[in-house]
Amino acid sequence: MTIVVLVTGANSGIGLVLCERLLSHNTDGLQLCLACRNMGRAQAARSALLTSHPTAQVALLQMDTSIISSVISAAQEVKHRYNRLDYIYLNAGIMPNPQFDVRAFFKGVFSSDIITMFATGKGILTQKDSVTPDGLQEVFATNLFGHFILIRELEPLLCHLDRTSQLIWTSSSNANRSVFNLEDIQHQRGTQPYSSSKYATDLLSLALNTHYNKQGLYSSVICPGFVMTNLTYGILPSFPAFLWTLLMPVFWLIRVFTNTFTLTPYNGAEALFWLFKQKPESLDPRAKYHSLTSGLGNSYTQPHGY
Repeated sequence: MTIVVLVTGANSGIGLVLCERLLSHNTDGLQLCLACRNMGRAQAARSALLTSHPTAQVALLQMDTSIISSVISAAQEVKHRYNRLDYIYLNAGIMPNPQFDVRAFFKGVFSSDIITMFATGKGILTQKDSVTPDGLQEVFATNLFGHFILIRELEPLLCHLDRTSQLIWTSSSNANRSVFNLEDIQHQRGTQPYSSSKYATDLLSLALNTHYNKQGLYSSVICPGFVMTNLTYGILPSFPAFLWTLLMPVFWLIRVFTNTFTLTPYNGAEALFWLFKQKPESLDPRAKYHSLTSGLGNSYTQPHGY
């Protein structure tokens, strides 16, 4: 049986590792579509996947979730290529222009909140958002609204009672209820749009289940834990390389005391991959599925309420 999987933000980090793990699990029966903004990087990702899996079916799709016309155009192309979708991994996301509070960071390092601070960025990160050509806040559009439009456009390929389809969102431990305001859903008046957009993602997943489960479409959210990706390194762009080198042993030490420090994209993708192997009807729509890693480096998935 052919399984069709669309992954947004698939050219690096957790998205790319997920694609590798999916192909390692099922190369012959999988049709994989990488939906990416930068086609040069997407082509490089495809080449890397085909090097490991020469017979794999890996297609590319140009899509920028921050631009509505791009999303609609991409959805039309998907409907032209496929007659159904089994999975959509809604993984694309940005945290633009993060501002790092050095004073709060060093204060947190020497406090009981050190693990929470590293795991969530709470108290040390703010972002300066921008506006898209469509007049939307960029973080809201990229992380949430563009994906929502994609889902609505692809309803004919997703809603089939005889065979379920699944939406799987990459949320975050940084999703924070306290910074989300329904009356300011784009977070125009705040300084933590990333956190707000991820909490909104959690809420949207619940709403999608209420609306679509009877039509055979299910939605889940995951938290990858604290992962060292380009997004993470971008938080501290001015940090010299040697400082990251000094911090890494600290991160590995912290992982002995907390299972949320997954650190590598492979470990961070654990929950995404785990959900691929589950029957969506058996999942808890109110749970966030966390990628976790033991102090010995063993990865596993565990649901938590949100």
